[in-house]
Amino acid sequence: MDVLTLYVGQGALAAVRSGDEAVVIDSHMPDCDEVTQEQIETTLADYLRGRKVRGLILTGLDGDHAHPCGVDSILGRHEPDWVLYPKCYKDTDTCGDVFSAVEAHERRRARTSHPLTRHSVRVDRLDSRLLRGLATYFSFELFSPHIEDMDNSNNSSIVLKLGGLDTTGFQYLVTGDTEGARWDSINRFYDTALRADVMAAPHHGSVTGVSPATLLLVEPDTVLISAGVENQFGHPHSAAVQAYQRIARHVFATNATPDGSCLFTRRIEGGYETRLVRHPALTSAGR
Repeated sequence: MDVLTLYVGQGALAAVRSGDEAVVIDSHMPDCDEVTQEQIETTLADYLRGRKVRGLILTGLDGDHAHPCGVDSILGRHEPDWVLYPKCYKDTDTCGDVFSAVEAHERRRARTSHPLTRHSVRVDRLDSRLLRGLATYFSFELFSPHIEDMDNSNNSSIVLKLGGLDTTGFQYLVTGDTEGARWDSINRFYDTALRADVMAAPHHGSVTGVSPATLLLVEPDTVLISAGVENQFGHPHSAAVQAYQRIARHVFATNATPDGSCLFTRRIEGGYETRLVRHPALTSAGR
């Protein structure tokens, strides 16, 4: 199993491979000063080549995670079996366009041997967190959202542990934009079940997303931060980075790499390594 955290400016898009399968997480594909949609598509396609893309996970429905152009590109170019998103009631600036893109691909594939299915998820019962039947080489353990804490779109984000079931598997905690009191509830309900080897930093490394108590439960070896170079929000916050560095052996941020490079993370003997991958082609992943 390995993870590619793509540099997409101030947003999120990652992909994970395990065995002969892959899962894409989020869909931000901007055209900005540092990177173009074409470069993102090329890098993602190179990483996914030879794998069956089982699904697209949208951790949230804000545009920096669920980008209509990105959703359309991923569903059209990679034909995943399913799309999974939070069951929430918070409208966002891109929500309508995202679902229009999903519905268009549902119609296109409806009468084929490979229809697109969708799953809206929420963990309102403690026994509802294991998502089954989505892939052969991945496990899916859901921790959020929960109806009692969905006070804004950030806290409606999916928090999910993705496990690799191949010989190089590890556990990767997907966190979306989850912040504040929602982490307190997750910690209380799930405690050490949150343990994971690699963690995506919540809310692009925002200080409101970091939870010291969560970090102590997760005990990540590696934290990966997706943020844009010189972004207007100042992500990642220095206090958040310091908190991650106190717990994790390794902390990487896309905005701190040369030219906003992508981060390729894999398991090696004795731990994990993260290497830089430059757009537009995946030339340094050592495949």
